[in-house]
Order: sequence, then structure tokens, then C-alpha cells
Amino acid sequence: MTPRSTERGLDASEAPAIAETLVGEGKLLEAIDLLQRANRLARDGEIERRLVRLRHDAFARLDRSQPPAAWPPPIPDVLADAPSPPVVGPEELTLDTLRGGIFGHGCLLVRRLVPEPRVEELVDGIDRAFEAYEARAAGAPASETTPWFEPFTPGPGYSVGPKRSWTWDAGGVLVGDSPRLMYELLETLDEVGLRRLIGAHFDERPLLSMNKSTLRRVPLDTSSDWHQDGAFLGQGIRTVNVWLSLSHCGRDAPGLDIVPRRLDRIVETGTEGASFPWSVAPDKVEQACGANSVVRPIFEPGDVLLFDDLFLHRTAIDAGMTRERHAVETWFFAASTYPGKQIPFVY
Repeated sequence: MTPRSTERGLDASEAPAIAETLVGEGKLLEAIDLLQRANRLARDGEIERRLVRLRHDAFARLDRSQPPAAWPPPIPDVLADAPSPPVVGPEELTLDTLRGGIFGHGCLLVRRLVPEPRVEELVDGIDRAFEAYEARAAGAPASETTPWFEPFTPGPGYSVGPKRSWTWDAGGVLVGDSPRLMYELLETLDEVGLRRLIGAHFDERPLLSMNKSTLRRVPLDTSSDWHQDGAFLGQGIRTVNVWLSLSHCGRDAPGLDIVPRRLDRIVETGTEGASFPWSVAPDKVEQACGANSVVRPIFEPGDVLLFDDLFLHRTAIDAGMTRERHAVETWFFAASTYPGKQIPFVY
């Protein structure tokens, strides 16, 4: 790399060598922060590839021995009288509204949290990641598809298995397989304050899961099954899903159907009427709704829905829809309760 830009004494051309020195000293988190800064100065596919690897490798260096505080925390009353799902603007997104939404109503909808220019960049990036995936599947070498798509190989003890192909069949590419989009997505979430907020919510540095973080371009023939992600993730975890809509959806493009209330348990799965052992049958959904009815929110580009592992939902799709939906879902976990079968990346 040739020198291109500097910021606060950082020369982007020198950052990779400095980062490797930090890695050799065991300072992986410092190396990640340095390379993230360098890539803001000048986009570099090699730096983005290195960041993906370092975020994964850094997990083993985290001190996860600190026992978590009592969970869930007390529910703030700031949204006690709000309709479900509660809706706030970016300026109203605080730790109290996050916790009041998730623990009081099951979720929190934040309108236009991600600015339009960022939405457009992410949509374009998703399309390029999909094109690169198809090129790689057709035999193109990694040199032609990176940084938009490069299959990530996790460390010992972890396996992607069939997850990559299952995700593709459902209209998605794993975030961990796109170095450029992982960088852009985490930068975006940082800019809108979600890294700080989720860290405060957990009272720990957040981690994201490769298995559960996906770039979506949802087709009109996608399946639609009610589920809670806690049915896959195990008990005793702390998690927040950032479900980012990059399209107008819910009316003419697939959106979400949701049970607009807080559930305190995993609803029984695999009963009569359920399509899969992990999905929830319609009669169980009706029981979970209680006095409420299923809600299908209308999402605008840049809207974010925040929820956890107990939220009951499904993809909303019907015959009258005519457009695909672009979206990103990113599951974040507290380090101390990170589920062992998920492939981790440090944020």
C-alpha cells in the first residue's frame, strides 16, 4: 500500500505493519481499532480481510470470567404506556427506551436510524456481495470476489457446515463472508450509536455471531415460519438483534409479522400445524398473542427493529407483494454468556 492519508498522526500505509506488531504482542483489540481507523482513511480490501480474521481470533483473548449482574435488569417505565410495538426516533433511542421496549413490549422500532446515504451504500454492497457469491460458486477465484465475498474459515472448534448454503437458499449471504460489508455495517452501527448502546445494555463489550448475522435480499418465494431465535441459541444468554430494513417493506415487499408483547419463555415448537421442529404452530402463536393481535409493521429504509431471543416473529409475505426486500440482521451477544456453538467476532 502506498501512503494516501493521515489522521491524528496515523498514516494508513503504515497501519498494517503496526497492527502485526500489536498482534505479535497479543494486543489484538488494539490492532483491530488501529486497522478500523486506517480503513476509514483509505478503503483497502486486505485490511478488511485482516479485520475479519482478527475479530474472530480476538475472542479467545477476551476475559469472560466476570460473572454477569442480575438479568434481566429492572424495566424502565419510560414506555410503559406506549402501544406495541413502541416507536421512537433516533433522538429518543436511549438505554431506557431500549430496555423498556425489549423487556416491556418485546421489541423497539426506531424510525430512520440509519441515514439515507448509508442505506444506499449498504444496498449497493449487498447486491455486489450477492454477485460475488454467484461468481465464486461458478468457479471464480477469491482474488476476483474479495472483498465483497470470501468464504471465512473459522478457527479450531468452529464450523460453518451447511449454514452458508442454507443462508443462500433463503436469500442471504453471511456477514462474515463479506469483508467489505462487515466493515461498512459495523461502521454504520457505530455511527448511529448502537455499539455504545448495546455495550451499555450488556455492561460488556458486544460480540456478533457469524451464524446469525446475515445480508438479506429476500425473494418473493421465501418461506415464512413463526419462531423465536432462543429456540436455537440456548438459555442464559444476553442478546440483541439489530434488524435493519434497507427497503420499503411490509406492504409490497416482505416484512415481518410480530407478536407485539413480551414473552418470558420459549413457546412450544414442533406441535401439530408447525412446518418444522423449531417452528411455532399457528394455534400456539394465537395463544402467545393473548389479548393482542399479530402486527405487520410498515418499514422504511433505515428503520431498525431491536429485539432479543424471546421475540416471536416470522417473515411477512403474501401473494400481492412484488418486490424483494434488502435488509441486514445482526445478532449481538454479551461476552460472558456467548453461546458456544456460534462463531464469534469481537465488535
